[in-house]
Amino acid sequence: MHPVASQGTDHGHSIRLYLLVWGWLFVLSACSYLVDYFHLQGILRWSLILLFMIVKAGLIMAVFMHLAWERLALIYAILAPPIAILIFAAIMTAEASYTFLTRLNVLAGQ
Repeated sequence: MHPVASQGTDHGHSIRLYLLVWGWLFVLSACSYLVDYFHLQGILRWSLILLFMIVKAGLIMAVFMHLAWERLALIYAILAPPIAILIFAAIMTAEASYTFLTRLNVLAGQ
């Protein structure tokens, strides 16, 4: 038997942690619904919805997927690709807006 295992240490996570995360997920979901309930519009609406979504996803990944206790290399392997995709999508959005506005200017000049 391994010496560490024979000491009776338990590396499991307490139910209190999971219940706390469930509570926070409930509160964040309620906040998301309140954004619609109060009829917030425009950039504030989408910023709040995205913020709540990202925080909930982070909680789920950290606790329920056990990423908070993993090695940093594994965390980077899981988180880096979606972050890169978001950055590339933002660059493509800026490029598309520039192209659209350039076409409008050219067509308006004819």
